Amino acid sequence: MTQNDFLHLMPLLILTFAALIIMLVIAAWRNHKIIYAITAISFVAAFLSLYELQDVQAYAIAPLFVIDGFAVFYIGLILLASLLISMLSYAYFEQREEQKEEYYILLILSSLGACTLVISTHFASLFLGLEVLSVALYTLIAYLRSRERSDEAGIKYLILAAFSSAFLLFGMALVYFSTGTMTFSGIAAAMAGFQELPLLLLTGFGLMIIGIGFKLSVVPFHMWTPDVYEGAPAPVSAFIATVSKGGVLGLLIRFFMEVDGFRYPVLMLIFTIVAIASMFAGNLLALMQQNVKRILAYSSISHLGYLLVAFLAGNQMGVEAVTFYLVAYFITTVGAFGVVAMLSDKERDAELMDDYRGLLWRRPWTATVFTAMLLSLAGIPLTAGFVGKFYILAAGVNTQLWLLVVMLVLNSVIGLYYYIKIIAVMFQQTEAGQEPLQKLRPSILFASVGTLSLLVLLLVGIGVYPTALVSLISSMLETFHPVALR
Repeated sequence: MTQNDFLHLMPLLILTFAALIIMLVIAAWRNHKIIYAITAISFVAAFLSLYELQDVQAYAIAPLFVIDGFAVFYIGLILLASLLISMLSYAYFEQREEQKEEYYILLILSSLGACTLVISTHFASLFLGLEVLSVALYTLIAYLRSRERSDEAGIKYLILAAFSSAFLLFGMALVYFSTGTMTFSGIAAAMAGFQELPLLLLTGFGLMIIGIGFKLSVVPFHMWTPDVYEGAPAPVSAFIATVSKGGVLGLLIRFFMEVDGFRYPVLMLIFTIVAIASMFAGNLLALMQQNVKRILAYSSISHLGYLLVAFLAGNQMGVEAVTFYLVAYFITTVGAFGVVAMLSDKERDAELMDDYRGLLWRRPWTATVFTAMLLSLAGIPLTAGFVGKFYILAAGVNTQLWLLVVMLVLNSVIGLYYYIKIIAVMFQQTEAGQEPLQKLRPSILFASVGTLSLLVLLLVGIGVYPTALVSLISSMLETFHPVALR
């Protein structure tokens, strides 16, 4: 590797050294504030290192990685989301008795895995990034071991993730057998010589879709999602819903654009069925829930269905729509779980409807923030979620995916009900004699309120003036490496 290679991998190297430094500091001296400060500084430093890469022209580190505008944008999005989640995590864990310091090592390693995914151009780097992400998540999910459902959630994710990795590896083996290569460009060259996909190659792609589908929690690979979201600490649920899925989605876009998988009707049919099923299953199952974390879990399934509509457009507008919606989804989901984390106490997370009953009258600011996040998830105008959903509809209409467009509109109407249900509970008058929620310490209040205030500003700012973000995404995607980008 050359000095230039190290320069282009600097964000990943900073995260790697940060994890090592935190391990050494913990061995010498346990201090939650110091460990959090190192974590936050490392995320900021990794993000600032992207400034040198803003004009990068598809720099390849053969055969494993490529750093282009798409990779730089997605790495930046992952790092910012991880920084915000680390701030919420500090406020969340500061009021708990558990050993808190190792949590930040795992958070950094998971972020490193997600960043590795979005620059991968080889099955080896793909699997390495996926496993670094997943192995750290096993422990993050079950971190609060004293809780009743925490170990259960961790074990469920461990078992199902192991099965999904086996499917993914078997699929890679079949693709390698059919094409003779494990690089994305080599697979694309081999597929260009096929009139129709060979059965073994098609089977390999099918098994890989199963493995990727689990990580994205799309139907029918979604059954773990509500239990894991409910059992995991609230900041970890936010991480799974955003950073974990964002990294995998970035990988999926790069791979399918590289091999031009959109010209094969059978693959398009599979993703169309998955998208429609995810939209309906996510929204209909959310209607039946009384647990806020489970509602947000099923909501995330439906939102991945919406994202697949733009993904199936298979052109530059589709990639831009996916990227824009992902930014809006990151903001709203981190904000929603941030409110859950802020209202949680030492014993349990604030996940029941009763925890939010009359919240507007007890904590007007917190209720207003949560309302804004829910309205954005529902796609109400003047929020980032509305502009993102409009962008996806435009991408679908542009490529005449009429069935998916109609399903998206219909499911957006269905989803509106359960978001409004939570808002209605917050607006109910409190019962006489009800005790207000416990007051937070100043340091915890600063971390929570500061993060949520920033998210609200971003939510409204992008909703009112999306042009700046659209221009940034368009300029970053100009150097998107895959030749299939049209």
